[in-house]
Amino acid sequence: MLLIPAIDLHAGRCVRLYQGDFGAEVRYRADPRELLARYRELGARWLHVVDLDGARDGIGGNRELIAELSAATTAGSSGAGAAALRLQVGGGVRTAAEVGDLLDAGVGRVVVGSAALERAGDVAAWLERFGPERIVLAFDVRMDSAADPRVRTRGWTADADICLWDAVERYASTGLRHVLCTDIARDGTFLGPNFELYRAARERFPHLLWQASGGVSGAADLADLERTGVAAAVCGKALLEERIKSEELRAFWPDASSPAST
Repeated sequence: MLLIPAIDLHAGRCVRLYQGDFGAEVRYRADPRELLARYRELGARWLHVVDLDGARDGIGGNRELIAELSAATTAGSSGAGAAALRLQVGGGVRTAAEVGDLLDAGVGRVVVGSAALERAGDVAAWLERFGPERIVLAFDVRMDSAADPRVRTRGWTADADICLWDAVERYASTGLRHVLCTDIARDGTFLGPNFELYRAARERFPHLLWQASGGVSGAADLADLERTGVAAAVCGKALLEERIKSEELRAFWPDASSPAST
């Protein structure tokens, strides 16, 4: 399993939300550019970047900064032996032109969320046009009273009135490969991931490369996630607050540098 650090951007600053609530925002002093360099030096291969302004309002308010971050990944490492790093970027991607612009800017994969629910036909065409390795479908869910994962959109503010399994099934005839799933109730809480959700996802759609997000509190959670069979874990707050030691990263970042790096 691969560990993918996450940076959430709001008005150009690095933040984290609690359970997707924009009114419960935690701001971090770390500059996004500095975080990118730090994670690359530690050995990360991918960085997950979310434009929260775009996710909520459909306007990519952080696109210039994202382009700058993307350029930094191709400008060469700041130290010998640093791993190559690629960006996985989402938040407010609504059109094929936006997908193309991000890819042209050097982004490795584009994350599509609300549009994957609201315009499945268009998004299926994007998968064919840009290729399944360059698009990730993101489904943010809350568990209902029957323990079914119900999808939310528009930066987690709108109920899409559909179960995760039905949403993914819409893409059964496409070449879809990458799916990111966040349990909103766990996000930013340190309560641990929803392991049952990801085991069910792997059982229902074993051909997909699932990315788990929400609730990671430390290395033990990552080890338990790996046992569910997911391909990757997206982790923001636990890394930002250094709850995972550098020596513990070696299991998930093969190019991780020595413990003295932190």
